Amino acid sequence: MPAARSQDLENVTPIDNLIAGKTQVTGSGRRGPVFNPATGAQTGAVGLSTAADIDAAVQAAKGALPEWAAMPSARRARIMFRFKALLDENIDELARIVSAEHGKTEADAKGEVGRGIEVVAAE
Repeated sequence: MPAARSQDLENVTPIDNLIAGKTQVTGSGRRGPVFNPATGAQTGAVGLSTAADIDAAVQAAKGALPEWAAMPSARRARIMFRFKALLDENIDELARIVSAEHGKTEADAKGEVGRGIEVVAAE
């Protein structure tokens, strides 16, 4: 793929970690390019995580588990149903993202997102 020109990088989206509900730039200070496989254009720059970044994510997940586990199952179910509703409401946008990042047609990407939604709705 051809190297991106500096003016092309204006539309490049930085992609950082999301840990404990907060966006965090990775500790490495390095980024890797993300290309739209259908066009070859660079659309993003993903932060390259360090072992400390990964450990922070794992520790945040471990820290969240006791509260989630102690929550009444009816409340957990309401949260998952709301999550599913948000996925359903945003399926077109999610399909556009999948299409841009994986080079799929939007129809194929929409089917893939739909299959993911089925997993959320599974018992």
